[in-house]
Amino acid sequence: MNEAAQARSPKVAPELAKPLGPLMLWGLGVGYVISGMYFGWNLGLVEGGPYGLLLALLGVTVLYVTFVLSYAELACAIPHAGGAFSYALRAFGPGMGGRGLAALTGTAQVIEFVFAPPAIAAAIGAYVVLFVPAWNPTIVGLGAYLIFTALNIWGVRQSAIFELAVTIAAVAELLLFAGVAGTRFSWEAFSRNPLPNGWWGAFAAIPYAIWFYLAIEGVANVAEEARNPQKDLARGFGSAMATLVVLALVTFLAAVGVGGWEAVVYPAGSSLASDSPLPLALGRAVGEGHGLYHLLLTVGVLGLVASFHGIILVAGRAVLEMGRRGFAPAFLGEVHPRRQTPVAALLVNWAIGGVALLSGRTGEIITISVFGALVLYVLSMVSLFRLRRIEPSLPRPYRAPGYPWVPCTALVLAVVCLGSMLVAQPGLAAVFGVIWLTLSFGSLKLRG
Repeated sequence: MNEAAQARSPKVAPELAKPLGPLMLWGLGVGYVISGMYFGWNLGLVEGGPYGLLLALLGVTVLYVTFVLSYAELACAIPHAGGAFSYALRAFGPGMGGRGLAALTGTAQVIEFVFAPPAIAAAIGAYVVLFVPAWNPTIVGLGAYLIFTALNIWGVRQSAIFELAVTIAAVAELLLFAGVAGTRFSWEAFSRNPLPNGWWGAFAAIPYAIWFYLAIEGVANVAEEARNPQKDLARGFGSAMATLVVLALVTFLAAVGVGGWEAVVYPAGSSLASDSPLPLALGRAVGEGHGLYHLLLTVGVLGLVASFHGIILVAGRAVLEMGRRGFAPAFLGEVHPRRQTPVAALLVNWAIGGVALLSGRTGEIITISVFGALVLYVLSMVSLFRLRRIEPSLPRPYRAPGYPWVPCTALVLAVVCLGSMLVAQPGLAAVFGVIWLTLSFGSLKLRG
């Protein structure tokens, strides 16, 4: 090709690599979420007690199963890194109203994925200082942020292999924990002070029940890096969701049934809630000097790392797509030509997450992330219904079973959960609303 022809030829923007098969997608799907088994959920016991949190967990499990069965249709039909943002943009069109709904969806997704890692980083710090009490947990969390952002920058194949390995180890450890703690299960201990705030506490416990499953939707955001997204995404979603339902139920029952709910919230002699409930439960079951106790601490850190690393990965893709489409600064939509990863998006997310971590407000950060997730679920189901109506011929390699009842169930439950949280957490709802609307307005203004 001569120089003139070369000059006329458009430059091809670097693309994301495509190394992911069904097993790696399962590893990512479970890995995004699995830290929710290790910490965070126990804070819901303060609100709902064991009965209230169990009720919230059962309702939230139905929400997530129906949502995943429905969301997989969108992911297979529109395999873009933007996930819910891309589906809303396709469903509502390029007009001003469509761009507005896409901005609202995209920024809700970014809030979920950017605010979840700081909470997990805080828990990583809490687990590590159990080994090395002299270390500062916040500094440990910041160090973890730097290390795993760098790993995500290095390459998606390396990230996914690492994610799969630590996820398998974390799943095995949870099953071992359930087996050991389950042998000491007592219904009397589980039922002690079952509703400290009455049945209303079940509504206040919803965000902590959601933490058991938060970010499973991130499987959709690696669609462009899947080898065969039209088939493999549905398999990844389904297998990951089935694994997580089993893990959530056995972990919750085994942990609380050892010594009652207070034992997995408050360390002995402390009135401050702990970020490490499973060691508290296992310490009651076998003693803190037992080898299994120390094994849980070691592998428990890997469970946190799996989610931390995985959500950092998916957050980069969510921001990348908004940058590509003009809803975020253009430099955030660039893929590094050699690494084939969204370097700029990952670094910006790292900076924001580090500031959130320094606030030291794990419970509040979890709740803000959950608000973002619930808004995403509502708007995604609306996008699904609209696309079924306006694009009936859109190729859909996978279709939501039981349509329209399954996605309708997901939509209704997401609205109920969102409404309950608005009532139970009005202050944090206002904080989320300010962040969400400010980002959405800025995003829309950039897009024009």
